[in-house]
Amino acid sequence: MLKLVAIDMDGTLVDVESSWAAVHHHFHDHNADGLRDFLAGKIDDHEFIRTDVEIWRRHAPDLTVDDLETILDGVPLMPGARALVDGLHAAGARTAILSGGIDLLAHRVGRELGIDLVLANGFRVRADGTLTGEGIVRVPINGKEKVLEGLQHQLGVTPAETASIGNSEIDVGMFRRSRVGVAFLPEDEAVRRAATHLVLEKDLARALVLLEDFR
Repeated sequence: MLKLVAIDMDGTLVDVESSWAAVHHHFHDHNADGLRDFLAGKIDDHEFIRTDVEIWRRHAPDLTVDDLETILDGVPLMPGARALVDGLHAAGARTAILSGGIDLLAHRVGRELGIDLVLANGFRVRADGTLTGEGIVRVPINGKEKVLEGLQHQLGVTPAETASIGNSEIDVGMFRRSRVGVAFLPEDEAVRRAATHLVLEKDLARALVLLEDFR
């Protein structure tokens, strides 16, 4: 029986590719250089966040977390997200967001859907709410497997009692720590191969149907 279902946020629970990119798009900008340096191993997660914030502050020098919340308020839930979470809770499973995305959005999604646990990345702020430029990394982009392992230990849940749902290569680590790994609209062939199940329709409720066999 599944006791825990870990779910990615960006591109899975919400209908945007990246919460970070959503903020860049708001400012009509991008962070292609930071992404390139991160993928090349030249910068770590903390520095990657710093490069994001630097770009945003060129457009809004006094950017606050409230401003970011307002920007991210427009990010929609993925179709079927509510049905998925409601169905998992009805079956007795606990749910968790495990995301390398922005915690402001993750907590909003968690509240809207009633998700039990939320782990995502955030920002250090001054007393007036403005961003310092430093990030808080709770879910390293390439470290979801370790984060899920820690959560399983915390909750007393085994990999055999766990399912995970995600769309990208950084979710493959979650699949490895789960009895069931559902690739939702997988980005590439590596994600497809790593998963035990695929959902190729833009409807998260399809993932609930797949998980019913493991209740």
